[in-house]
This record gives sequence, C-alpha cells and structure tokens, in this order.
Amino acid sequence: MLRRRSLLTAVAATAFVPAAPAIVRAADTTGVTDTEIRIGNTMPYSGPASAYGTIGKADAAAFKMANDAGGFAGRKVNFISYDDSYSPPKTVEQVRRLIEQDRVAALFHTLGTPCNTAIVKYVNQKKVPHLFLATGADKWGDYKEHPWTIGWQPSYVTEAQVYAKYMLAQKPDGKIGILYQNDDFGKDYLTGFRDVLKGRWDKVTLASYEVTDATVDSQLVSLQGAGIDVLATIATPKFAAQTIRKVHDMNWKPLHILTGVSVSVGAVMQPAGPEKAVGIVSSAYAKDPTDPAWDNDQGMKDWRAFMAKYYPDGDVKDAGNVIGYGVTHTMLRVLKQCGNDFSRENMLKQATNLKDLENPILLPGIRLNTSPTNYHPIRQLQLMRWNGKTWERFGDLIEGASA
Repeated sequence: MLRRRSLLTAVAATAFVPAAPAIVRAADTTGVTDTEIRIGNTMPYSGPASAYGTIGKADAAAFKMANDAGGFAGRKVNFISYDDSYSPPKTVEQVRRLIEQDRVAALFHTLGTPCNTAIVKYVNQKKVPHLFLATGADKWGDYKEHPWTIGWQPSYVTEAQVYAKYMLAQKPDGKIGILYQNDDFGKDYLTGFRDVLKGRWDKVTLASYEVTDATVDSQLVSLQGAGIDVLATIATPKFAAQTIRKVHDMNWKPLHILTGVSVSVGAVMQPAGPEKAVGIVSSAYAKDPTDPAWDNDQGMKDWRAFMAKYYPDGDVKDAGNVIGYGVTHTMLRVLKQCGNDFSRENMLKQATNLKDLENPILLPGIRLNTSPTNYHPIRQLQLMRWNGKTWERFGDLIEGASA
C-alpha cells in the first residue's frame, strides 16, 4: 500500500533555491536539517493507474543512488512517497500529511492530472515547491496562476495538436473518433485536437470513460459502429491495453493514435499483445528501453546499470522506469545548483533557472530549459510507430503546435 515512507526513504540530499523575487522574510527551510532534505511524493501504487507506481519506485531508487554518491552539501534526501490510488481526495489527504506532518521541504513528481489539480491551490497557498509533475497538463506551465508548480514533460495540448495535424495529413477525409478519460487529463487533449481541427471539430465523435469503469468495450463498439476510421485513444495504461486488444479482436483497422503516456512496452504493449498493436502511432521525447538504437547509448547504458544495482526488481522494458530516472536526474541538478541554500524559495528559483540542460534519457537534440516565465521544460517530441516489437521513430523533432 505504501502508506509508509516509501521505498528508499533515505534519498539523495539536495539544495533548494529562492524563486520568488522580493521576499523580505527569512528563508523557509522547513524540511531541511544538517543531515537531510525531506522531499514528498504521491503515486498510484494501487488502483486503476497502478501501472504508474513503478515510476515512484524508480524515483526513490535514483535518490538512493545520489545519496550513496554523497548527497548534497552533507545532506541525504529523505524521499517520502505515499500511495494515493490515483484518487484526488486521497491525494489531498496524503499531501496534507506530507506538508503538515512530515514537513517536507518540497513536493516532487506527484503523478496524475486530476490528482495534482486537487492539490495545486493548497500547495501554492503554502508556498511549497511543487516540482516536475508527472503529468503533461498544459496548465502546469501557468507561472502566474500557480508560481510554485512546474511541469516537466511536453504539454498534452501540444501533443494532441501534433496528432491532429498528422491525422489530417494522412487521412484528410477520415472520420475521426476520440476515446478519452473523462477528467482533466483527457480533456486537455480535446483542447489540442479542437485547436487544429477547428471547423471539423463538430463532426468528431467522442466517447468517454471513467477511471472507475471496468472496461471500455462498449465505447469502442459504439465508435466502430459510427464508421470511425481515425481513432485517437487518450487513456491511462490499463485502458490503453484494453483498447488495443478490443480494436484488434473486432477486426477494426482505423488509423490508431495513442497518447504518449501509455506507450510503455512492459506496461501496455505486452499486456495488450504486441502483435495486436502493429501500426499504432504515438510520440516520444524519451528513449525507449526496448529500442535497439539505444543499445550502445551511454545514457541508456548508465540507466541499465542503475536498474541492475538500485532497482533490480524493476521491469527494464517499462518506459516508466526510464522516466523516473530522467526526472530525478533533473531534480538532482536543481539540488546541486542550490549550493548550501535549501530553502523553499531557492529550490524554486533553481528549478526555474535551468539552461539548455542535457538529460541522459531524452532523445538527441532535446534539452531542458526553464525560466521564471517558462514552466514548460520540454517542448519537443517525435512521432513513432509500433512495429510489433518496438517503437520506430520517424520524422523530425517537433516543437510546439506550429511544427
């Protein structure tokens, strides 16, 4: 259940940096002692999105690796991760616990659009750094509305805009249907599709599901019956795998687009049946651990060595473990930039001052950049197609909706 201090509660020490300009009070060093820095997290270790739980375990393992390397300014990171079951009310409960009882210095990589939506106002009122969220909702780039919250991965809106342009190029007269999760996660994609489809939007057939639903079979039968020949599936791993299986079993062959958050070979493709997904198109910004193109890549060699030593039970085919390692790499950079000032203000300042930062798991050419007015660290992605064994990338890196 992981309501305890999650795996590897001791994790790499870090430093915080002031991000709010004119602060006349003493810096807030809650969660920082001479020996530790407490960083809080929530993850769905149980529930309908539990496939993502491995990301939290990879986060914890990466902090442990950093702690073993000496930590930060004499301090080790105490990474406290609680299970929220992908349930917003539970996220609120666990985040209050982290802030008010555990008194963490910052929150890091909390997962899920609806879950983060439920806590963002509270966290910003408390002025707790809410860093590198595990969700691509476009709103995490709104530095004016919630200055203490910053995303990491590319925006879902931008991703959907790219898919819509690809659909129109491949099937200009196609009948489009979208299966989406009925929450802020799914609706962000609808915004991106609408931006590009414009006048055609009224002709798009929509089918939604609730995260508490058992299956999405009825929605898919309905979409097929509507004559859809271009299908976009905006779903978390459990429902993405169900969709792939059902579409195949119905002998339905639409141009099938799949959200980038559900492309893990270990968590989605293998459970669905790799042969049933051939031809599906998605996008990536990170290296796929099943892609032989990265067999001799130094960044992925380092990741595999990390997995073998610090997370040996983790699935090396699960892209979630690559992401956890990569995002924590960014957090460790923030802590290094903090020097010996791990105040909440300085931690935010450093998180929002990353310049052309390389990351071992990002596709070649992609760099992380943040500033006090840029809360979208990664803005590029590349289209890819499933060949039955791995994802094959095609085309150039795409930046923003206009690319």
